[in-house]
Amino acid sequence: MQGGNSHRRVVRRTVLMGAAAGAAATVTLGVTAGSGALRHAEKGVKPPAPAPSSTPVLASAPSRGVMRVEQVRSAYRRQSVEIATFLPSNTSKDLPVCLLLHGRFGNARSAPGGDLAGALASAVAKGHVKPFAFVAVDGGANTYWHQQQNDNPLAMLLEEIPTWLAERGLGGPEGKPFAVSGISMGGFGAFLYARRRQERRDPVRAIAAISPALITSWTEMSKRKAFRDQAEWASMDPLRNLDKHGGAKVGMWCGTEDSFITGVRQYIQRARPVVAATGPGGHNQVFYNRVLPDVVRFVGRHIP
Repeated sequence: MQGGNSHRRVVRRTVLMGAAAGAAATVTLGVTAGSGALRHAEKGVKPPAPAPSSTPVLASAPSRGVMRVEQVRSAYRRQSVEIATFLPSNTSKDLPVCLLLHGRFGNARSAPGGDLAGALASAVAKGHVKPFAFVAVDGGANTYWHQQQNDNPLAMLLEEIPTWLAERGLGGPEGKPFAVSGISMGGFGAFLYARRRQERRDPVRAIAAISPALITSWTEMSKRKAFRDQAEWASMDPLRNLDKHGGAKVGMWCGTEDSFITGVRQYIQRARPVVAATGPGGHNQVFYNRVLPDVVRFVGRHIP
């Protein structure tokens, strides 16, 4: 995700810290949306690393939704990772969850590429969808959401995310996301995650892929150094595994100036997703903000 709106919107970030008496002390900080991590993506620009924190961070604005950030330890990734939960309001709880996978060189905080919390809050307030949450987690800069040496983000999603969600009262008693979404590399990962859920006979209901990294040649994909060889890539490539995610409904959005539009058009022509939206736009925050309301409504239609 690169570029972004030149008119930066100021939102508010609230940091909750445990006070000595067990209450919560609140510090409000001004932050600028659309900068830093939001401008990462396939172009190879790495966002600044977030400061380590073990306390929840809430970023919100009046009636604009909430982003809650926490840090946990992943055994499968062998490191601490951040979980970002995007909620329609500060009082939201016991919600179904759509997993959200970030793009290349991204992280949990930057995963939506735009104002997802605002789009979610607006859709819920207008009655377009029932309340639900998006949950993102750090999956690595260039993993394409599959197992790498000493790093297995896909196993983290399948084995650890349910526990983390259940502990937070999300995703039902078993902490299972009902849907998966992703941007860029995360779009590729969303199809892979849905496929593994299908193989476990525990399918997701919907896949929302925004500007997914559907690269059509090994020559181009090999430059990313994310797969051992062409055979490994082909075994996971959504374009070569169209029927592997079961009956999950697919929605796909991509700008016509996006470098991934060729692969997206191939997928749309061959797989016939229930939503196939292409139009003017690139691989950037401006396009993501334009389509996020539609993405929220699409996912919301598949809440159990």
